[in-house]
Amino acid sequence: MKLLLIDGHYYVYRSFFAIQNLSNSRGEPTNAIFGFTKTLRLMMKHLRPELGAVFWDEGLPQKRMELQPAYKETRKEMPRPMIPQLDFIQKLTPLLGFKNISLPNTEADDLMGCYALAACKRRGMEVVLATNDKDLYQLVGPCVKVYTTAKADLALPKDPFALLGEEQVTAKWEVPPKLIGDVLALAGDSVDNIPGVGLGRKTAATLIREFGGLDALLGKIDKVKNQRTREKLLNARDQILQNRKMVELDCDLELPVAIDDLRIKPEYPGLIAALEKCEFKSLLQEVRDEAARMTPGQAELL
Repeated sequence: MKLLLIDGHYYVYRSFFAIQNLSNSRGEPTNAIFGFTKTLRLMMKHLRPELGAVFWDEGLPQKRMELQPAYKETRKEMPRPMIPQLDFIQKLTPLLGFKNISLPNTEADDLMGCYALAACKRRGMEVVLATNDKDLYQLVGPCVKVYTTAKADLALPKDPFALLGEEQVTAKWEVPPKLIGDVLALAGDSVDNIPGVGLGRKTAATLIREFGGLDALLGKIDKVKNQRTREKLLNARDQILQNRKMVELDCDLELPVAIDDLRIKPEYPGLIAALEKCEFKSLLQEVRDEAARMTPGQAELL
């Protein structure tokens, strides 16, 4: 069984900025809706998962805000044309066959981590994370891979997608997946407004590799060869430990929806009606043709 876990806000934002000047005849913007729908359907074609869900941020966790009150405060507000599209997309997701999953004051990556680890405990369950979230790369292992269409991650330029396993993630980060959090604790994460300690990601990865982990590094700072680096580590020790807690996934949350209830099942009549409102001609025809193949007895109703 294959379980596909999708980072909803990431793909909405990516679609919104990748596709410009798309709207219906009523002047309503539809660029994010079009890109998101095409992307999810492309994932289905590439991966053929039996189970799947789309995860959404719903506020920030109290424990991270208590550690660092400035967490994510530098993020820009959602562009106004995206707001109604996000609402539409969240209603569209179940029609595409996926459950929406979120919890108050919880980030999507924590919930995705909970589902990934729970699924990995089942023999034979394969998990695919569709995301660009740095923190989630920590989970990559024997049964967890990251789905990407980024050209830099493709083995061959003509490949339509890649599944990044332990080998590929280790090459990308220069440390094994389980040590990525240690690298981020040193380098910080400007996207989430987690402050670094004056070390770049490559330098951080080199130190973590050399000492075998953050705890070993902090326990042997006097063994660090470069004096300026030693001073930075000594001066920022508390910040580093705090950063490590910030980037650690909270995988102890109770699953809001059972994994067995995540079977992907498109609801074609509703999906077609929604796409008609958006006036996606070629996509609409594609879905109608697919619906006719999947439900031949109802073809005349679609």
